[in-house]
Amino acid sequence: MTLILLLGPAALVALAQGSEPDSSYNLQDVFFAFIILGFLILLGRWLRQRVAILQSLFIPSSIVAGIIALLLGPGTLGAISTTVFGEEFFLAGGLFPQAIRDVWSETPGVLINIVFAAIFLGEFIPSPRDIWRKAAPQVAFGQSLAWGQYVVGLLLALTVLTPLFGLPPLSGALIEIAFEGGHGTAAGMSQTLRDLGFEAGPDLALALATIGIVTGIIAGVILADWGRKQGYLAATQTEEQELESSTVFHSETPEFKAKRARHIRSLLIDPLSVHFGFVGAAVGLGWIILQALSWIESVTWNQGGEGIAILSGVPLFPLTLIGGIIVQLILERLGRSYLIDRQLINRIGGTALDFTIVAALASISLAVLGTNLGPLLILAVAGIAWNVLSFIYLAPRIIPTYWFERGIGDMGQSMGVTATGLLLMRMVDPDNRSGAFESFGYKQLFFEPIVGGGLFTAAAPPLIAQFGLIPVLLLTSSIFVCWLIFGFWNYRQLTKPVISISE
Repeated sequence: MTLILLLGPAALVALAQGSEPDSSYNLQDVFFAFIILGFLILLGRWLRQRVAILQSLFIPSSIVAGIIALLLGPGTLGAISTTVFGEEFFLAGGLFPQAIRDVWSETPGVLINIVFAAIFLGEFIPSPRDIWRKAAPQVAFGQSLAWGQYVVGLLLALTVLTPLFGLPPLSGALIEIAFEGGHGTAAGMSQTLRDLGFEAGPDLALALATIGIVTGIIAGVILADWGRKQGYLAATQTEEQELESSTVFHSETPEFKAKRARHIRSLLIDPLSVHFGFVGAAVGLGWIILQALSWIESVTWNQGGEGIAILSGVPLFPLTLIGGIIVQLILERLGRSYLIDRQLINRIGGTALDFTIVAALASISLAVLGTNLGPLLILAVAGIAWNVLSFIYLAPRIIPTYWFERGIGDMGQSMGVTATGLLLMRMVDPDNRSGAFESFGYKQLFFEPIVGGGLFTAAAPPLIAQFGLIPVLLLTSSIFVCWLIFGFWNYRQLTKPVISISE
């Protein structure tokens, strides 16, 4: 966190955009803003350990901390204080000063770049052919879930949200941004939604992401019990456990670990600082890619700013994921992949994600949610129904073996975060007898760069703003149908009986 504390989120954003930093707060405000966030995370962890329902639902401590910050802010504590004691009361604006809240509002858009840059750093990346052979069914199912969320959301925007509630057409992308992308993506897309004129979008997306992660776990527990009773679970179940680590794509050999140990002993710098350097390299490559794409757009189809502007509205974070893959592939090609310790990268990405979630939830406007409660409930119910029904109907027709154990992970991911999917898989297959964890991990290489916070997630709002609902609906529906057709075809190929010809 050293770089963030030194420069501050707004300064980093300003540097990326080529403008002067916001003067509404100073470096000391940034320092105390992160100190308070750290204290809130400790408070959230303490409260989670003592409230049984939070433990039983596996609600992350960062979400508890974010809700605490929201309740202590101007929308709740401030509103109550103003009503009871008047606008002059010292808590009329909530417990936190305006400068602190300004820092928090800028934080998610900066830290989400670190989260995505860390996704593939330190992970062994097999050849595309090997990955595809193992993960094709789950890729098809996961992509079907994601593109179906676009279809459902855009249909709702076309028929209900825009004509009846007056929400802009961009509301059709909220289900995928919030459910498939989770809190991090919802926070990262906030500025894009505002720039396109959808001021209520960030608050609705974050609220939907919170609903998604809670209902995803509840639905997963209910479905797991239903699957056991129906005999769909092929893997033996043992005691349920909470999963707090991410998927590991490969096991490190003793020789690999020895190389890293020798490397660490030769360093005259803390290993964590070195790993921040690799994350910085990934972010830098992502920024270069984004600038190159924006330049290509400016000299081709949007020359002079009078054509179609799509790439200029894409945020940085999906490109940092591509940057992370490039850094990892370069290290593997040079035989230096041992330089990155995946556990340290996990700590960096996990810390950035925790701070992103707390700051994003603390910045939600409850007044906006109250004004748009109807659309919020409609989007939430439609998204939940789509994910659950797709799991029940599509998963057994696309995934040929262990469909329940493998499919429930994709359903969990499509309603919150990757950790939700891993948790649900651990519930139904704690010993990994189905091989679901490996397939789920490999699937991410074909999944994360595109949807769930990938390139299309970032490009969807500008596309809707540029072309309108119907063209984007036709595009997403076509892609959805293509993935369905491939999934059904691939299922038949994998389940086709092998005919042997005896001599």
